[in-house]
Amino acid sequence: MPHNKAIFKIGGKILENSKNLEFTVSQLTKLYYNNTLQKIIIIPGGGSYANFIRSSDENLVLGDDLAHWMAIFSMDYNGKELNKKFPDLECVNDFKKIQRASNIFCIFLPYNYLRKKDELPHSWDVTSDSIAIYLANKLNLNECYLIKDIEGIYNKNHEVIKEISTIQYRELKKSGGLAEIGLNQDNLKKSKPIDSYLLTLIDKYKISCILLNGTLQNSRIINYFKNSELENQVYTKINFS
Repeated sequence: MPHNKAIFKIGGKILENSKNLEFTVSQLTKLYYNNTLQKIIIIPGGGSYANFIRSSDENLVLGDDLAHWMAIFSMDYNGKELNKKFPDLECVNDFKKIQRASNIFCIFLPYNYLRKKDELPHSWDVTSDSIAIYLANKLNLNECYLIKDIEGIYNKNHEVIKEISTIQYRELKKSGGLAEIGLNQDNLKKSKPIDSYLLTLIDKYKISCILLNGTLQNSRIINYFKNSELENQVYTKINFS
């Protein structure tokens, strides 16, 4: 496991809960200042703002282009709000600055960069999960971290699946082998905690995606980067096929 630089996408359920956010940022701060990682880039999720845009799109038919860019703009907004809570975390919208930096701990605001590149589909299949791995590829990383409010991906017995390939994930989803926790929006997200385009990008870029729980103090994120065995730790790693 490379301990040099990493992208961490922080989901809305972490960003919008002060305790969860404190738990997550404090762990990332320790990883940076104890020199486990010399480069940490935080990608903010769209959270409730993106969900509102999705709902508005369903009701008003905003169109794929407008909805896509509004949702990405909500990521920038959440990044700026995160900076207000943690002023030491610099907001950066110049991707070249991140590429050049040997040491950096920052929040990346993706709107301007993605607007210029515009290489991702304009669809609700693409969320901040896919954007995080897209940016990880641009930085030549081989792993991408998704910090969420769950332990990982659950099978139908509600057990966390530690490692799974994209093919295995698709097969389990098709056969009903993944957990169906409930019909409300929060539980649906826990049942299917990644966007559907993420698997395509994992295979395309040959980048693994690790889901870690950011709701626990000094736990999942820090532990994953310790040089001890991972067998007793809780996470889900999605590997390319």
